[in-house]
Amino acid sequence: MKTELRGNSNTSISLQNPSSTLFSNPQSSLSGALNGCLGSLDGACIEKLLLHCASAFEHNDGTLAQQVMWVLNNVASLVGDPNQRLTSWFLRALISRASKVCPTAMNFDGGSTIRRRNMPVTELAVYVDLIPWHRFGFCASNSAILKAIEGYSKVHILDFSITHCMQWPTLIDALAKRAEGAPSLRITVPSCRPPVPPFLNVSSEEVGLRLSNFAKFRDLPFEFNVIDHGPSSFTSSDQIMSKESSHDLYFESLLNHLTPSMLDLRDDEALVINCQNWLRYLSDEQRGSNVQDSSLRDAFICTVKGFNPCIVVVVDEDSDLSAPSLSSRITACFNYLWIPFDALETFLLKDSSQRFEYESDIGHKIENIISFEGVQRIERLESGIKLSQRMRNAGFSSVSFCEDTVGEVRSLLEEHASGWGMKIEEDHMLVLTWKGHNSVFSTAWVPNASMQD
Repeated sequence: MKTELRGNSNTSISLQNPSSTLFSNPQSSLSGALNGCLGSLDGACIEKLLLHCASAFEHNDGTLAQQVMWVLNNVASLVGDPNQRLTSWFLRALISRASKVCPTAMNFDGGSTIRRRNMPVTELAVYVDLIPWHRFGFCASNSAILKAIEGYSKVHILDFSITHCMQWPTLIDALAKRAEGAPSLRITVPSCRPPVPPFLNVSSEEVGLRLSNFAKFRDLPFEFNVIDHGPSSFTSSDQIMSKESSHDLYFESLLNHLTPSMLDLRDDEALVINCQNWLRYLSDEQRGSNVQDSSLRDAFICTVKGFNPCIVVVVDEDSDLSAPSLSSRITACFNYLWIPFDALETFLLKDSSQRFEYESDIGHKIENIISFEGVQRIERLESGIKLSQRMRNAGFSSVSFCEDTVGEVRSLLEEHASGWGMKIEEDHMLVLTWKGHNSVFSTAWVPNASMQD
């Protein structure tokens, strides 16, 4: 007998029913635990099953891994409650991993089976507004930037983000209303972005043109530039996995192009470095064998520090998903990514296409964290605490968010479900929470020399 997990794609994942061997063997140490979990929706039980499967992979026990996945398949549902939906994406990632080890064991090709479309700009705006996952960072960062550039007539923002400049219309509008007069604004973005959703159906240049038109409407002098450093961004979802294998090479190339001359940095401009969900995609592994060789992530931070920016804002998801151990990554991932699934449950129907699209993008992340290793595992998120330590080690000091910023963020959260909240932690870090659990952090930094000045 076979059972199948089906999503909204044409892909089916077939698993052999192992119950005849698993549940009839009284010597199996897992038989009682797994049998008790059949049909269970309890998160603790699901996590236990996932860890059993991870342990099986780590001990090269393909039979046990398949047995546990069959049990998980009886719990998973893409249109069920948040636990069931989350389990579906973990199961897909585990089967993808298994197919790489033993491709003949299952009807699954091991590639990325989630087909994504490229969104129009108007739909992307709705996408980032569904929950405050992105808008929280936009709001906190923009407010910090506005304060940092007070008194400057020229501003240059180096924007490193994955949301296609959706942050900037609000800032442009605020700058146009500035009491001291609107400054001139330059925004520079890299041509390369991480191969992760959301994907847009227009180029960076077209995004810049739309921003330019909006700035013109608001009477704000504006310039938009794209750093051209070789191959263009990863825009085709059909080629994501092949692109990921050369992921570090693209960002090595970008780093080599981050020079004052290439960026046309000017002494009379206030320089802002904006990193939104970006640093996690820069490898945190040492690049060479020498002690002084730094990781790509540290090299990037050191490079931008050398530009002497007036502020660096860093926003990312507040979890540590970079452990070398598969079991550790599964535990951290499961205990963190339930948050967006639970939040979407509060206002979207179970069969909502919006909900499935948002969840499938989270599923893409889960697949990369669980299914891949080495250079192909590009999702290497670190917690806000670890990021803060990294920034301090690089010679940065944290900057507190003013009361106006805190007030703006609270007003934003009032537009969403009551489960969302905010707190302030060490290093003046603002943290978005869901039912008290950390979700996203926002931080602001300046080079130590600037603090002394």
